[in-house]
Amino acid sequence: MFKKRSLLIGLFSLTMLLTACSEREGPITAEDIPDEPSKDDIASAILWDSNGDIADIIDDNFPLMNTIKENSQTAEIYATKEFDLTGLSSVLSTAIKPEEISEVKDNQQILIYPDDFVTLRESDEDQDVLLIEVASDEFVRKNYSSNFLSTYFTIRVLENMLGADNWGSQSRGEYRGMKNVPRRGDTTFRGGGPGAGK
Repeated sequence: MFKKRSLLIGLFSLTMLLTACSEREGPITAEDIPDEPSKDDIASAILWDSNGDIADIIDDNFPLMNTIKENSQTAEIYATKEFDLTGLSSVLSTAIKPEEISEVKDNQQILIYPDDFVTLRESDEDQDVLLIEVASDEFVRKNYSSNFLSTYFTIRVLENMLGADNWGSQSRGEYRGMKNVPRRGDTTFRGGGPGAGK
């Protein structure tokens, strides 16, 4: 009995050590993104998708690279090597018209849909990578910095889209989007939160 218990504890410890050693910090690069269909194939799949939900369309067509969780709210980070920012923005906007769309600022654009904020951002670290963040409006409401979002939209527009009066003055969120999103290992799931400092 003692030997079995010792063996199980040893195996568990080894598994934990290997897991910790396999995690590596760093930005998402082109090498991290799994093989994708061609740009034309992805665009066709998006335009022909009859789902009507932007989060599902993105999930169906791009590899999930990271998940940011804060309580029950999530934001998913996807990536592609096939599109540039304006090309993907055009395809997504044609497939499902956003309620609001920002101008491109700091190599980033935000599309607001009824239940989700979609942020397209050119990677600072790898010019071949376009990052795609899908954040529920609840995640945005509770975690995003109003200063960050007011760079792209007026506070009135944001309060209207989030259904929250005085959101701009009451927002305590510090999350500023996926500017410095780390990548760990080869997993498609990440825990932690906007302030987790991973």
